Amino acid sequence: MRDQLLAYLENQHDHVLELQRGMTAIPAIGPDNQGDGEAQKALFLRREIMKLGIAAGEIIQINANDDRVSSGLRPNLAVRWPGKTPRTLWVIGHMDVVPPGDLALWESPPFELRQDGDIIIGRGVEDNQQAIACGMLVLRALTQLKAEPDLSYGLLLVSDEETHSQYGLRHVIEAAPDLVKPDDLVLIPDIGDPFGKEIEIAEKSCIWLKVTITGKQCHASRPDEGINTLMASSAAVLALQELYTAFPQRDELFKPPHSTFAPSKKEANVENINTIPGLDVFYVDCRVLPGLDLEQIARKAETIVTEAVKRHGAGARVEAVYTEQAPAPTAMDSPVVRRLARSLAKLRGLEARPIGVGGQTVAAVLRAKGIPTAAWSTIIGNAHTPNEKSSLINTIADAKVVADMLFD
Repeated sequence: MRDQLLAYLENQHDHVLELQRGMTAIPAIGPDNQGDGEAQKALFLRREIMKLGIAAGEIIQINANDDRVSSGLRPNLAVRWPGKTPRTLWVIGHMDVVPPGDLALWESPPFELRQDGDIIIGRGVEDNQQAIACGMLVLRALTQLKAEPDLSYGLLLVSDEETHSQYGLRHVIEAAPDLVKPDDLVLIPDIGDPFGKEIEIAEKSCIWLKVTITGKQCHASRPDEGINTLMASSAAVLALQELYTAFPQRDELFKPPHSTFAPSKKEANVENINTIPGLDVFYVDCRVLPGLDLEQIARKAETIVTEAVKRHGAGARVEAVYTEQAPAPTAMDSPVVRRLARSLAKLRGLEARPIGVGGQTVAAVLRAKGIPTAAWSTIIGNAHTPNEKSSLINTIADAKVVADMLFD
């Protein structure tokens, strides 16, 4: 049966293309990013699942209420195909996408799929529709061949991954705590490399710092009468590089192997050129090696900023607007990692390499609950960019790996 499944999957390029085309046409952007959520995309995918012969009652829909979207809810869908044992291999994909950004940088409309041979282009085709297409493809093969693998197979499609999963996997785990069991195997195709060799088993902690600089607004022709917060902010941004010296710890599991402290977003200050700003606000995205104290990092950042802006006569406040302490990593010898490594060796001749990353996936939500989780896929690696791309060949190859994992 394993070989039949793999042969069936080999000839599904057209199906993957049309599934991706349908998903791309639905801009499932969350309300935090000025979108209307995932309801229409969930409806589309629900219908696609029912086309496989799965009854509506067999599809579990776990809604999170959210009055910021027109439907009033953020849907999460789960479906399970029985194997010889109730122990389940879950594939988790997220339905939401990020906004397209500057449309001038796109070579084609972001929500209209464009194909160039094996490559498809459109917002969301990699992040995370490739995972959804992979998971749906395995479900299609199982249902059409009426296969009974050694493990059961579960597909979980969640909302709100791009903005911390409050209405997505976090809600699912709280509302349906018995859906994913501690001895299940969980695979999240939301990170990877172009060869499919890296298995993410650990993530860094994360803290986002908001830095507010206060000074005195005045006319730009008389800067001596004011306190220029843009100059003070610039000094603070440069001074914050001291965090690398203050927290020099390394762990070669991670890429990069040290904590990172990246100034990122900056809020608008004055509206006109000829005014010295009296208030300036910027943010720092800190991805921190597990085990380091996030509060200690925030305190150190505040000390650095305060000293830097004092020389300009400005005041400062540093506050954490988001913190996520990294859970314990998935063990390298856990069943999901072992099965995935075995299938990669058998089907592709690859020696898998466990890694840790700074970017966060929903894997952390499950690891925090004690459920071993691996994040893996074969991707181009261009999430959130203009002209986002995905490979049909990679999608099918990954589906084969997932199908192979279902067998002892």
